[in-house]
Amino acid sequence: MGEKLEQLQRWIDSSDNIVFFGGAGVSTESGIPDFRSGDGLYHPQFAYPPEVMLSHSFYRSHPEEFFDFYRKKLLAPGAQPNAAHKKLAGLEAAGKLDAVVTQNIDGLYQRAGATDVV
Repeated sequence: MGEKLEQLQRWIDSSDNIVFFGGAGVSTESGIPDFRSGDGLYHPQFAYPPEVMLSHSFYRSHPEEFFDFYRKKLLAPGAQPNAAHKKLAGLEAAGKLDAVVTQNIDGLYQRAGATDVV
C-alpha cells in the first residue's frame, strides 16, 4: 500500500463522522460513462444538447429523439456496484460513514448497501 493510501486508511480508522462527496467518476468502473468522456453525456452525438433533450418540453415535442437519447445515454442495465460503492457501504455499516453526497442517479451506492445517500 502506498504512503497516500496508508494515510487515508489512518484517517478512516480514526474517524467516525465521514461524509463522502462523489460524482460520475465513482461509477465509471461500473461501466457508466462520465459526462465528458468519449462516450459521455456531453459527447456531441445528437442534434441538441443534453439539457434540452432532457426537458419535458423536448420529450413532448420530440419523443422519438428523447427516447433514443435516453436509451443510448441514460440506461446502463448491466452496471453493478464496484469496489468503491461496496467500500462506502461497508464504512456506513461499520458506523464510520454518515452519508454519501452525490450527483449520481444510478442507484449503485444503494445497491451496494448504503442507505444514507443524498
